[in-house]
Amino acid sequence: MKYSSILGLTAAATLVAASPMKRQSSFAHVDGLKFNIDGVTKYYAGTNSYWLGFTTGDADIDTALDRIQESGLKLLRIWGFNDVNTVPTDGTVWYQSFVAGQDPVINTGADGLQRLDYVVKAAESRGIKLIINFVNNWTDYGGMAAYMKRFGGSANPDWYANADIQAQYKKYIKAVVSRYTNSTAIFSWELANEPRCNGCNTSVIYDWAKETSAYIKSLDSNHMVTLGDEGFGVAGGDGSYPYQTGEGVDYGKNLEIETLDYGTFHLYPTSWSQSNEPFGSDWVKAHGAACAAAGKPCVFEEYGVQSDKCNIEGQWQKTALNTTGIAADQFWDFGTTLSWGQTNNDGNTIFTGTDDWECLVTDHVAQIG
Repeated sequence: MKYSSILGLTAAATLVAASPMKRQSSFAHVDGLKFNIDGVTKYYAGTNSYWLGFTTGDADIDTALDRIQESGLKLLRIWGFNDVNTVPTDGTVWYQSFVAGQDPVINTGADGLQRLDYVVKAAESRGIKLIINFVNNWTDYGGMAAYMKRFGGSANPDWYANADIQAQYKKYIKAVVSRYTNSTAIFSWELANEPRCNGCNTSVIYDWAKETSAYIKSLDSNHMVTLGDEGFGVAGGDGSYPYQTGEGVDYGKNLEIETLDYGTFHLYPTSWSQSNEPFGSDWVKAHGAACAAAGKPCVFEEYGVQSDKCNIEGQWQKTALNTTGIAADQFWDFGTTLSWGQTNNDGNTIFTGTDDWECLVTDHVAQIG
């Protein structure tokens, strides 16, 4: 999702990197049109918490993960990127810098990837499975724009076409993936958050996704890889904007990439000038059909509305749960209260202890069983 940045939250922990190994049963994997996690094949529920790896207090990370674990949610998607063009001096977490006139720096220090280390370690001890992505289509936390400010380019098509950018992107992927190759906390690696290439031929994202996912698989054979897209260009529907390929995404074609283990899609009808219903449920069904046809599971990876959440999102959850090809859903996004106060609320956030949490988390998890 595109959202407004928050956070400034100082502590560290380390996670020892290990070499690749053959897949074990403790690693999540595809099982037909579902996922097998810790030996159990079923439908799974989860959420998003983009800010978790930018949190400086270990106790706050523990609190957030405890609440997720207690709820029965199994999947958690977090940002594995935090790109800056000016290095912070106030203790703010950053993962990679692109400063003019300097070589890019991947920050493995206490205010860098060691924060992500702690999240992975803490998730592993709780049986929570993480989806970690590597770059943002949007400018929040740097994203593709941070690369282009250093290497050149003014629009996202330039990001895909620039060889220097792609080389640095792969360096960053390797730096992150190599830290967690043997961690059972990793559910999957995600190429980007909502990749788009407006006006491009769909071959641009297809070719990039094919090459990058194969590269990740060469680094790590234990974990799944996915694209992280919104699901544009899916077959079916009414021909409206989200069903078109104008953003450079051909959903069905991308599902053909062998090194992408499953499909993702998001749902924000208001942002796309669509109705909540019937558009929402039709969108879910269209992606289920596409994934079933491709023989791969789909994850309903982000969804949200600003009001009447229980009724609207609850209907989407029911549709997803009963649609062949949909293997999991993850609402946007998780909210709670930590030592410094309430976490960010972009209007879509579902907070612990609220009526919305009761219907969309507690009841949903119980229905899944």
